[in-house]
Amino acid sequence: MKQHLENMLCLDLFLSEKIHLSNAKSKSPDIDHNMQLPLISWDIFSDHFFKHLNTSRKLMDLNKIKTYAKKYRWKNDIENLFNSIDFSAIILTDINQKIMWVNEGFTTMTGYTKKEVLDKTPKILQGPKTLQQSKSELAFRIKEDKPFVTTLLNYRKNKSEYNCKVHIVPLYNEETTHYIALEKEVL
Repeated sequence: MKQHLENMLCLDLFLSEKIHLSNAKSKSPDIDHNMQLPLISWDIFSDHFFKHLNTSRKLMDLNKIKTYAKKYRWKNDIENLFNSIDFSAIILTDINQKIMWVNEGFTTMTGYTKKEVLDKTPKILQGPKTLQQSKSELAFRIKEDKPFVTTLLNYRKNKSEYNCKVHIVPLYNEETTHYIALEKEVL
């Protein structure tokens, strides 16, 4: 917390200096009022802030999935799953692949809100250039009822294309009850 306050103080001092120069314009013609000051203070703060924000979001996502895990008595090691896979988006589906929950990362990546995708299948992300072979492989691998990784061409809400690396894991108690897809846009 102390580091966070120090970073904010740096930003505050930088902004105060900028305001001071603006106010001095009418008083001193010798000062270059168009001078650009470095944003080092902002860089330090923003780097720390965004790392903290991403960590907080992943923790909130983990806690949400753990709530579902407790409710459905999943035997999967959810925490290890989250720690071992690099992802931005999460899709949680029931056994029929109907979307039950998505995280904020999903909304950021696809443009779809939670409300827009609830009770739909992840097929909503597929489009004209999504290869039939990829779709068939996805269906086959899900029926195998084992974790797997694949990459496919998906579409955002605005119809723009993106390549998506998807880790799909069956969630089970005595048998599979749900699926989780941990996704990340790739080049």
